[in-house]
Amino acid sequence: MREKTEYAFVRLFLWLAKIAPASFIYTMMKALTLLVYYVDKKRRHLTITNLTMAFPEKTRQEIMVLSKEVYKELSKTISEILLMFTGKFDIDHAIKNREEAKEKLQELAQNSQHGIVFMTAHFSNWELMAHFIAKNGFPMAVIGRKGNNRLIEEHITTPFRETYGNSAVSKDKAMLSMMKRLKAKGNVGLLIDQKSGGSLSAKIDFFGKPATTTLSVASLKLKLDPLIVPVFVVRDSDGLYELVIHDPVAYVAEEIEDQQQKLEAMTLRYNQAIEDIVKKYPAQWFWMHNRWRL
Repeated sequence: MREKTEYAFVRLFLWLAKIAPASFIYTMMKALTLLVYYVDKKRRHLTITNLTMAFPEKTRQEIMVLSKEVYKELSKTISEILLMFTGKFDIDHAIKNREEAKEKLQELAQNSQHGIVFMTAHFSNWELMAHFIAKNGFPMAVIGRKGNNRLIEEHITTPFRETYGNSAVSKDKAMLSMMKRLKAKGNVGLLIDQKSGGSLSAKIDFFGKPATTTLSVASLKLKLDPLIVPVFVVRDSDGLYELVIHDPVAYVAEEIEDQQQKLEAMTLRYNQAIEDIVKKYPAQWFWMHNRWRL
């Protein structure tokens, strides 16, 4: 019953996004996320605690203001995903530097002999980024955790993520799928900013504290030598975006002999790429997640 109720609830939001003006969707989602901010004390406390830990130089008042901005930014992302699903959001127009981004992607493809790992985070509208890259000729195997609701996952989430040719791959089958894709000179998309268990993970520094992080990207780099490309989409004040495509991270920790330490040193570089972009635009990262297992 709960599964069907949640599914119906999501379908209702999609129906509203289809018939209502975009401005109404943005306003409604902003109101709802701020309501959650005040009602869900546990998640609000976690957000504030995470921000305080990451930015010790900020005052209590600055942290409180920033915590609300985090929820407001998330409301924009949710609104845009709803509008993208209903075809009311122009993906190409939303990327201000789209021509430059396309040229950069083409350049990367020409220099890649073993595929590309697009490494990113739950930052700004990460779904928009994946759609844009696939829509412009670079579909990828997108790795993610299956949702708890089977109906939503099968009928909404997966079809949405595969709209422009991306392949949604569950984490339990990730490594084999990624290796097959890269061996065929294809592309892989990974979000590595959430806690990850299992043997192929380790405590890696993130904002000055150890955070359990997947070592999969480093492992793929050592085994198959794909390009490791940090990529993020940044929301500007005008509501449009800049696609930030970093140069490939070539570091393979040659100075370290121990395999585990090598993987951890490489993964630290990947975490640093995420930390750098989050520091520049702190309101656009998903601080509600228990990244440090607080």
